[in-house]
Amino acid sequence: MNRQCMALDLKDDPALIAEYERLHQHIWPQISAHLRQHGVLDMQIWRLGTRLFMVMDTASDFNAKAFARISASDPQVQEWEALMWRFQQRTPWTLPDEKWAPMSQIFSLSHQTGP
Repeated sequence: MNRQCMALDLKDDPALIAEYERLHQHIWPQISAHLRQHGVLDMQIWRLGTRLFMVMDTASDFNAKAFARISASDPQVQEWEALMWRFQQRTPWTLPDEKWAPMSQIFSLSHQTGP
């Protein structure tokens, strides 16, 4: 299993944020099926203000580039992504060709020595 952590911002509008959260209480079944079929084992999205933090656990053979290509060719995934983009915006550090920006791990307690 691999873990990926990514960040994205929401538009600073309380009504849009509330609607985004409502839509994520029960995402479209086709979207959760798509994620599972292509190696996403678990996904969580956390929010602080307008910043979103996604934790995605994937199968060891998960290929992010292949997943992006498959997702880009799926009309239902593209419909969901277009809907989500109404609420989302790139972080100040996100590259122009990215949506969710990968984060770098800087600490892990399991890598520390001592009691």
